[in-house]
Amino acid sequence: PATCTFKGGLESEKQQYIIHGGKTPNNELSDKIYVMSVVCKNNKKVTFRCTEKDLVGDVPEARYGHSIDVVYSRGKSMGVVFGGRSYIPSAQRITEKWNSVADCLPHIFLVDFEFGCSTSYILPELQDGLSFHVSIARNDTIYILGGHSLANNVRPANLYRIRVDLPLGSPAVNCTVLPRGISVSSAILTQTNNDEFVIVGGYQLENQKRMVCNIISFEDNKIEIREM
Repeated sequence: PATCTFKGGLESEKQQYIIHGGKTPNNELSDKIYVMSVVCKNNKKVTFRCTEKDLVGDVPEARYGHSIDVVYSRGKSMGVVFGGRSYIPSAQRITEKWNSVADCLPHIFLVDFEFGCSTSYILPELQDGLSFHVSIARNDTIYILGGHSLANNVRPANLYRIRVDLPLGSPAVNCTVLPRGISVSSAILTQTNNDEFVIVGGYQLENQKRMVCNIISFEDNKIEIREM
């Protein structure tokens, strides 16, 4: 599934975790979204509360290999779902291709965790569906790096900046294509400090693992990617 952290509004739930989609043990795809929070910590034992969140509106279809992040703007927050793969529609399935998957449409979904509303956005800069990309959320902005396009079987050196503005009215979403992206899929991202992240592992070709790491650093809303 796609996972991320979320700063809850209640004092008792400062840190929450969002879980969306993924594959079930029966090899089915899930479209469910869960909110997990720490209830209490006693004698080194941590108790979690996990609740399912019902969505209305443009609900993201069941998928895996996608990303979910949270953006913060003007004192409000919103979840952002992008990419992934889903089974082809049942009407197009045949016995030999019953479990065939396809790229999800390159739509951006904004999810309001408080009211359970979901809205999709079509951005002209996002032309191809992507899976197993890297996503980084900073304040009101998400950066999408790399990923794999199943339709073209390529790992393009993508770098997208998606900014979400949350005024009193309808949200505004815009996308900018940035230069100097990296070609990578299925990599691990970890944060080392407020302005620095590290990308480890992944694939650069179907049968070629990626043997270099990258440091991603931010300064004055500028992103820099360098090999490590």
